[in-house]
Amino acid sequence: MHEDSAQPGAGEPRVGEHHAGGAGGGEHGTRRGAGELEAAVLSALLAAGMALSPGEVRYRLDADLAYTTVVTILSRLHDKGVLERRKVGRAYAYAPVADEPGLAARRMARVLDGEGDREAVLARFVSGLSESDEELLRRMLGDRETGERGT
Repeated sequence: MHEDSAQPGAGEPRVGEHHAGGAGGGEHGTRRGAGELEAAVLSALLAAGMALSPGEVRYRLDADLAYTTVVTILSRLHDKGVLERRKVGRAYAYAPVADEPGLAARRMARVLDGEGDREAVLARFVSGLSESDEELLRRMLGDRETGERGT
């Protein structure tokens, strides 16, 4: 048995407690795709505000997931650069590399990096913004040109 497989964090908030049937592929449960599981794992880590072991993540998900499934999801998120990890005993503890806005910005940059014509993609993106978002972007870019950092 893994040292993480006990139910750590008793009394800690669990992600998805309101979902009957869990998230596993059980007889009556609904099987979730990898993207949905990755989102649930990331949400649990963000809510925790600290690094968690796979066993702790599994407990917080409150889902009928195998320990190895959680380890696989965490490893994939680490390989994508979304999570950092450090060795704790025989297992790793995982934490997000950024907060939610930072992770969204990383996803946007990754999409942009995958396109051949960055200028065209950015032009289409900006043309689809609301007036208030476009103004916010212009103000942030103006602040950047003058050496200030917008947040």
